[in-house]
Amino acid sequence: MSTEEHIELEGTVSTVLPGTLFRVKLNNEHEVLAHISGKMRKNFVRLTVGDRVRIEMSPYDLSKARITYRLK
Repeated sequence: MSTEEHIELEGTVSTVLPGTLFRVKLNNEHEVLAHISGKMRKNFVRLTVGDRVRIEMSPYDLSKARITYRLK
C-alpha cells in the first residue's frame, strides 16, 4: 500500500471535545476520534453534534480520522 492511500467514510458527529477534536459515529456503528482538516480550520467551518461529515482514515490506525467535509 502506498502512503497516499486512505479510507473514506461518512458518519455523524456524536460528541464535541476540546481542541477541535470530535467523536464521530460511522455508518457501521463504530466510533472514531477525529480532528478537522487544515482547509476546514482555515475557512472556519463549524461543526456541532448531529452534523454529517466525510472522514479519511489511515489503514494503519482505524481508531483515528481526519474530517475533510461537512455534508448537507
